[in-house]
Amino acid sequence: MSLRHSYTASLARHRQLFATLDAHADALISVFEQCQAAVNAGGKILFFGNGGSAADSQHLAAELMVRYKAERAPIRAIALTTDTSILTAHSNDYSFDSVFERQILGLADSKDVVIGLSTSGNSPNVNLGLQAANTLGAYSIAFTGRDGGKAKDIAHLSLIIDCDETARIQEAHLFMGHWLCEAFDQAL
Repeated sequence: MSLRHSYTASLARHRQLFATLDAHADALISVFEQCQAAVNAGGKILFFGNGGSAADSQHLAAELMVRYKAERAPIRAIALTTDTSILTAHSNDYSFDSVFERQILGLADSKDVVIGLSTSGNSPNVNLGLQAANTLGAYSIAFTGRDGGKAKDIAHLSLIIDCDETARIQEAHLFMGHWLCEAFDQAL
């Protein structure tokens, strides 16, 4: 396969997936409304995930805390993937599976929204984090892919990208996250 063909094939898969995202509009609007209600009530938005989803968590928290496009007050958002001391100490002393659960139990409360990103929906640490949020009475949201995995049955609301290609799922998650930032810009 030539590089040109590889590129156009990848772009075609991206376009094909993005053509299906209209089906998620109402669910994504609900995500925004939950996040806005949390922020208005003095709560915050907590993001977490592994690998590329960890990076997306950091990216989205930064867009909300700093700014997306509009000049506005910071929106209380945290990525649970940034503190290497917590991540490594907890994983060493306990288990990597409970690294987000522990942080949510320590940082979240019932006014908050937690958003776990997992392209499979089967990441044990993400799912335990979503369960911890539910225990605290926080609103849990899963950004997943494939068939939604176990996360779809744990989170209050799941956005499931019906695709088996991790990169395309992550692209859709980031687009949806960027739209959330844009919606906050418009609302404020």
